[in-house]
Amino acid sequence: MKKLGYYITAHGYGHGTRSFDIINALFSVAPNVSVIVKTDLPPAFIASRLKHAYRLIPGAFDVGLIQKDSIQIDMKASLTAISKFYEQPESLLAQEIDFIRKEGISGVVSDIPAIPLMAAKCMNVPAIAVGNFGWDWIYAEFIKQEPAWRTYAEFFRKAYEQTDVLLRLPFAEPMDAFPNAIDIPLLAEPGSPCRRHIAKLTNADIQKKWILLSFTSLNLDKQALTRFTAMDDFVFFSVDPLEWKGSCIQCIDRSIVPFSDILASMDVVVTKPGFGIVSECIVNDKPIIHATRENFREYPILVEHIKRYCRHATITAEALYAGKLGPAMESIELAQHPNERMHNGGAKIAAHEILARLR
Repeated sequence: MKKLGYYITAHGYGHGTRSFDIINALFSVAPNVSVIVKTDLPPAFIASRLKHAYRLIPGAFDVGLIQKDSIQIDMKASLTAISKFYEQPESLLAQEIDFIRKEGISGVVSDIPAIPLMAAKCMNVPAIAVGNFGWDWIYAEFIKQEPAWRTYAEFFRKAYEQTDVLLRLPFAEPMDAFPNAIDIPLLAEPGSPCRRHIAKLTNADIQKKWILLSFTSLNLDKQALTRFTAMDDFVFFSVDPLEWKGSCIQCIDRSIVPFSDILASMDVVVTKPGFGIVSECIVNDKPIIHATRENFREYPILVEHIKRYCRHATITAEALYAGKLGPAMESIELAQHPNERMHNGGAKIAAHEILARLR
């Protein structure tokens, strides 16, 4: 039995969403492949997405960026955490080399930590990267503000240069650190609308407009929540772990209703631009109100694709935190349907590319 080590950054749920789409496709085309998932993403989130038996080993292999919530990045805390994490990269590398050897790993896939890719090369096992950006590219943007970022941008770039192949996803930066790249279509598949089921679970009015606040965390105060309550033409939803207890916002348990089905049941999605949610809004043809976001280089690329493939409107971060959604809701009602469509089916293509390289 071939055994795959699949490493996923815990920086955001989007990395997990797309990785689990690929892993599910792997199981569908090669049921006998054994997959070991190595990540610090929450086990409940993983269980809600993976449809077959897998082995989970908790662990962090990069830091990404430290966020105050889904929109705000703490740059100082990020640099401190990264500096501490990479004080002894040799020991982290040795740990994963030992893991690959003892487990008899046939190939490593990484979205998109560097150390697992380095370990794979040391063990002469296929090193496969999956992503739409590299941390070298993200960190390089911060060098002009703080030169210490250069060390980490260069660390990731040198590691990525050793990768056997990159499965480059949509909404990508050039990713020119990787010597070989294969472009992959959208991974996400449409969900199944289930408004009556959700209405039964939450007692939501099925006749009103349903709005999904799709964030992992969002720091809304009482005044903002009061403004949501006043918008009585709408029903607002969130998905665990995001919950405002005692508010009008209904929290849906993703272990009971799959996220893709939740999204397919909504009329509008309010979110920050991220790979997973943009992908799912495109394949489900859902209008998206996207919040402005600073200090994340991926943002303008994602917004460009939102404008091309989604009915869309923008809300400033300040207006979102204040609960002032009214103007954005008016704008989304007038938004035009996009003329362009994106192809999906990328998960199976990625699965076949991975399987073809396993030893």
